[in-house]
Amino acid sequence: MKNQAENWQQGNIIEFEIVDVSDRGDGVGRWGDRAVFVPDTVTGDRVRVRLLRVKPQYAYGKLLELLHPSPHRLRPRCIVADKCGGCQWQHIQDAYQQEIKRNLLLQALQRIGEFVDPPVAPLLSGLDFLTYRNKATYPLGVSQVGSVQAGYYRKGSHQIVNLNQCPIQDVRLNPFLAEIKLDIEVQGWSIYNEKRKQGQLRHLSLRIGRHTGEILLTLVTTDLQLRDREDIARGWMQMYPNLVGVCLNYNPHPTNAILGDRTECLAGR
Repeated sequence: MKNQAENWQQGNIIEFEIVDVSDRGDGVGRWGDRAVFVPDTVTGDRVRVRLLRVKPQYAYGKLLELLHPSPHRLRPRCIVADKCGGCQWQHIQDAYQQEIKRNLLLQALQRIGEFVDPPVAPLLSGLDFLTYRNKATYPLGVSQVGSVQAGYYRKGSHQIVNLNQCPIQDVRLNPFLAEIKLDIEVQGWSIYNEKRKQGQLRHLSLRIGRHTGEILLTLVTTDLQLRDREDIARGWMQMYPNLVGVCLNYNPHPTNAILGDRTECLAGR
């Protein structure tokens, strides 16, 4: 116990097995009678972890090494899954994801709803546990060489992981990412800078009707008077047959809220 007490400090490295998954999606291990929450892990993983935020009865840790992988673990299909904050469980097999989610629902009903034996059926699953996302909203940024970037933030930061496709979103949205970024760059529209509170374009949003295949593209901007905005929108409509509308959402406020209250339709509906 003395050795465990000495190791229970921020920055120390400990080894243990992940025994559960929390309601926030992090793996949970035990160090003596204390809980350690570790992102990017799953039940059955044997891990080496650095303690980060340490409290008397629990801590948050960073995965340093996977000593022995869980049977529920798989190789993520996305090459930036370990960096991107756009999704959380690509390393967990679909069947076990369903089991985790069902157990979380059961625990919530029992703990909060005070149901003794809630009648929760097994979760339903699609044909593919990827490609399910029918809406994607990407913050925009600029690389060190000046090219326009779009992607999700790195975990725990506001640094953009630049994407040209995403295995989580509907595959019919993938062709838009690289082309729209290039068009924005060629057009010369400025990209909003969070620190300086300057620039025009903040986000690129894509939404698809799962059954119709109709796509809506929305640019979130601090400035409605983008140069040649209607011409560019009509050009996109001609380029992409399933694009049925191009909109401009106005959000001039220095806030983390993505959308503002005002939206204009530049082309289509």
